[in-house]
Amino acid sequence: MRPSRFRPPDWLRNPHLQSVLASSPLRAARARQRLHQVAAQHTPTLLTLPGGVRLQGVASTPRARPPRATVLLLHGWEGSIHSSYMGLTAARLLRRGFAVFRLNFRDHGGTHHLNEGLFHSNRLDEVVDAARAVAAHWPGLPLLAAGFSLGGNFALRLALRAPAAGLPLRRVVAVCPLLDPAHTMDCMEQGPALYMRYFERKWRQSLARKRALFPQIHAFDDAVLRLPMRPLTAWMVQHATDYPDLAAYFDGYSLAGDRLRALTVPADILMAADDPVVPSEAFPHIAGFANVHLELARHGGHCGFIERPSMDGYAERWVAARCLAALEASAVESGADSEQEDDHALA
Repeated sequence: MRPSRFRPPDWLRNPHLQSVLASSPLRAARARQRLHQVAAQHTPTLLTLPGGVRLQGVASTPRARPPRATVLLLHGWEGSIHSSYMGLTAARLLRRGFAVFRLNFRDHGGTHHLNEGLFHSNRLDEVVDAARAVAAHWPGLPLLAAGFSLGGNFALRLALRAPAAGLPLRRVVAVCPLLDPAHTMDCMEQGPALYMRYFERKWRQSLARKRALFPQIHAFDDAVLRLPMRPLTAWMVQHATDYPDLAAYFDGYSLAGDRLRALTVPADILMAADDPVVPSEAFPHIAGFANVHLELARHGGHCGFIERPSMDGYAERWVAARCLAALEASAVESGADSEQEDDHALA
C-alpha cells in the first residue's frame, strides 16, 4: 500500500464537498475545455457485439503521433462518457500519447434505445466483448482499462476474466471501485440521504425512459418507480436477471473477501478513506494481494480528489501516470527478456 501524494487544501478536505464538486457543472465545463484543448480526433463509435448487444462510445486518437497504447475508460453507475472524470482523464491520457475509448454501459449516456434489456451490474460479458472490440479497433497496441466507482468494479472483474477470455489486457486502474455491493447498500441507507436520493432519482429517470422506448417489454407502473433503492433493486433482480434474489445478485458482482487474490493482471487502485459512498475499510485487506497495488488517500470523497479551484483533480493525473508506468515497466521487462535472449544466442 503506497502513501498517497494527494494533499488538498484545508477547505477541500470535506468528503461531501469533494463528492458533490466531482459531478458539478463547473467540473463538467472544465472537462469539456480540457478535451477541446487536446489535439485529438474523437469518433463516435457503435460496437455491435455477440448476441445482438449494441454499446456506444467515443474512440479518441492523439493527432501528434501514433498512439503508444489503448485505454478503455469505464464510467460509474448512472454516469456516462460525458461525466467530468471521464473527460478529464481522457484528456490527460491523450496528452500522454494514449488512444482512449470511452464506453457507455448499456442504458447510460442516452443509449437506452440500443438494447431492449435493462442494464444491471452483472452484465460483465458484454463489457468483455466490448474490450475485445476495442482491442481490435487498435490492433497491435497494448490494452489497459481504467474505471471509476462501478466502472472500477467492472475493470477489476475484467482483469479477473481476461486470461480465460483471451483478452490481451496489460493492466487495470480503478478509482474508488465498488468491492462489496451488499455492504455498500447498507452503508448508503445509513449515511447522508443526498447520495441515495441522487442515485434513486437518476435510476428512476433511466427506467422511465426505458419503459417509454419499449412499453411492450417493460410494462411496470409508476408504483415501481416510486420504490426506494433496495426494493427497487430487488424488483429489477426479479424481472431483469436470472438471479434468484437480491443477495445472489449482489454476490454476482462482489469483489469482497479474497476474490481479487486470483488476479493475474496487475491492478492499481486509488481509494479515499473518507469516501461517503463506497466503504473503505475492506481496502487494506486487498492491499496484501500479489497483483493489487493500493493507494489509500486520507481525503478525496467519492471519485473527487479535487486539488484546486480550477476543478482539476489528482485522480485523472494518477490514472494517466499509472498507465504510463505500466507501459514503462513492460518495456523494461521486454528489454530484460531481449538481453537474456541475446545472451543465449551468444552462448
